[in-house]
Amino acid sequence: MSKACNILFAGFGGQGILFAGKFVAYKGLLENKQVSWLPSYGPEMRGGTASCSVIISDEAVGSPIVSKPDILVAMNLPSLDKFEDSVVPGGMIFYDSSLVEREVKRTDVKVYPVPATKLAGENGFATLANMILMGKIFQVLGEFDEEQVKKTLTKVISAKRADMIDVNLKAMSLGAHFE
Repeated sequence: MSKACNILFAGFGGQGILFAGKFVAYKGLLENKQVSWLPSYGPEMRGGTASCSVIISDEAVGSPIVSKPDILVAMNLPSLDKFEDSVVPGGMIFYDSSLVEREVKRTDVKVYPVPATKLAGENGFATLANMILMGKIFQVLGEFDEEQVKKTLTKVISAKRADMIDVNLKAMSLGAHFE
């Protein structure tokens, strides 16, 4: 990632918002970057709102709060409605077009609609729409390196769930190759 990249993940609890953020943060750590990971979720957790601010930087991170994201990942319509206007001009918005039934209104950002929930269901990993979007993000950023992705997955997925590493890798690869 460039000098500093501010990313905001947002959606419903249970969509893997915090896991996606944790994945990006660990990837940054493995690349010897300065990292901040700040989860935020409503009291309901599953089904409530969830967001996660991640900052990856070459320099020390002063504040963990991302109020002006370079990248917004919106997993649902309320998240896109709430955060679309906060993305910096020239930034990027990735959203799950299976769940968001409108297009991004802004014309000064790059937009990447990915039917992540639909693709996840069709490919047998219904709970990994978040990782399909992650694959697309890394492909767009020119950072989809399967070896690095697998190395990062082994850090964020516990040993007792090691069988999920390859499934997550497949989901990310699907996202990376989605056009």
